[in-house]
Amino acid sequence: MTVLSVNVNKIAVLRNSRGGDAPDVVRAARACLDAGAHGITVHPRPDARHIRHGDVLALSVLCRERGVEFNLEGNPFAPPRTGYPGFLALCEQARPAQATLVPDGDGQLTSDHGFDFERDGQALRPLVAALHDLGCRVSLFADAGGAVQAAAATGADRIELYTGPFAEAFAAGDALAALAACADSAGHAHASGLGVNAGHDLSQANLGAFLATVPHVAEVSIGHALIDEALYAGLDATVRAYLRILAGA
Repeated sequence: MTVLSVNVNKIAVLRNSRGGDAPDVVRAARACLDAGAHGITVHPRPDARHIRHGDVLALSVLCRERGVEFNLEGNPFAPPRTGYPGFLALCEQARPAQATLVPDGDGQLTSDHGFDFERDGQALRPLVAALHDLGCRVSLFADAGGAVQAAAATGADRIELYTGPFAEAFAAGDALAALAACADSAGHAHASGLGVNAGHDLSQANLGAFLATVPHVAEVSIGHALIDEALYAGLDATVRAYLRILAGA
């Protein structure tokens, strides 16, 4: 069955908007795990606009105590700065089960594209090796329809399909081409020995259709939509709703 990793970035956004410690990111992550989520994802950015250095370390401890996956996302090329030691340094401190490399710039509101593996592969290769030395499984953010086979040459274990275009097409009522691109990329990745993750704008509305068409999906990382839905139904009920979709896929 495809597993669910809940991204709790948006909990930190709400906390940071007011200052202080409420809502508590670790408490929210614990509630998601209590409801059956298989892991926790965070994507700390250098400007600390949501998840902070301390959150990463605290969530790492929680996931280790629970025996679940901690998935740490970030741009390995972003330089260190005050409050942000750099992605590899964070991984060295937190030792996530999975490190997901994402080519996002400081100014991006959210991740919106994958790596160009033919261009970036040589630079990614030593970073993948360094993360393997830390005991991390390595996933690389990838555009559906791109040359995902080239990701295998970096030594990575998985790709994460960027599903934003699919979600946008689904909302517009015309997702066939986007689904076909995702399915094609998942098939090529699997044939190249890569595992397949997926994430970005997946929701209860579109997740079932995605999994019904796209093969080999080991894990979905869902944050924005899940937290949105949880404002009305609660975290426990919302996580359980996603798990029912995954179980029925």
